[in-house]
Amino acid sequence: MALLSGIKEADFLFLQRESELTKGNLSTHLARLEEAGYVEIEKTYREKTPLTIIRLTAQGQKAFREYRKRMGRLLTI
Repeated sequence: MALLSGIKEADFLFLQRESELTKGNLSTHLARLEEAGYVEIEKTYREKTPLTIIRLTAQGQKAFREYRKRMGRLLTI
């Protein structure tokens, strides 16, 4: 969520590289975020290579902003 909050969209490999998660672990996290309505996942192709694009939904952006506010209040205690 943090990686996606600052950009319009990202591909799966970028998120994997930046998060240092395994493919399976990242896939599981993304599936749960998609089920919650926080991310949108688009599977397409770049030339003949599969490409998975992930973007935060409006609901995901709102949830992440609220999470940051709550964490900020906790950290100032």
